[in-house]
Amino acid sequence: MPTAQRRALVSGGTPAVAPPRPGELLIIDRAASVQFAGERALRFRVVSVGEIVPYRSWLWLTGYVLDQHDRAVARREIFVRLDGLRPAPPAAPPTRADRGNAARSPAPTPPPRVGSAGARPTASARRTELATPVRDRQHQARRAGTGSG
Repeated sequence: MPTAQRRALVSGGTPAVAPPRPGELLIIDRAASVQFAGERALRFRVVSVGEIVPYRSWLWLTGYVLDQHDRAVARREIFVRLDGLRPAPPAAPPTRADRGNAARSPAPTPPPRVGSAGARPTASARRTELATPVRDRQHQARRAGTGSG
């Protein structure tokens, strides 16, 4: 919802901004707090708004810092001025290069299931299992003096 629609008049005629709602995408910059000035500004998707208001027109927001394609990169809790929050424009769609890099990145390997029934042995364990009878045959041949192997 645009900021203009969220504004409401409070007693005394001064405009007040309603707190953001979960799911809203915001720009957090110097207007929200000096700690986010310049290069430290960020795109932020709100997950929750703190119920306690320590100072008038300041609030705690919990949410995700987003990259240039609106993908979450970190979860943070930030303390900001309500009047300094502004809606973020839509993110640029991923380029072909971005999609290509994601497609080429290796899939995460699931952790091995230790002690599970039906768990498959690792590749090194399979090699050892296959190699053991061969070693036994070679050892037996050497003991018999045939020299095979």
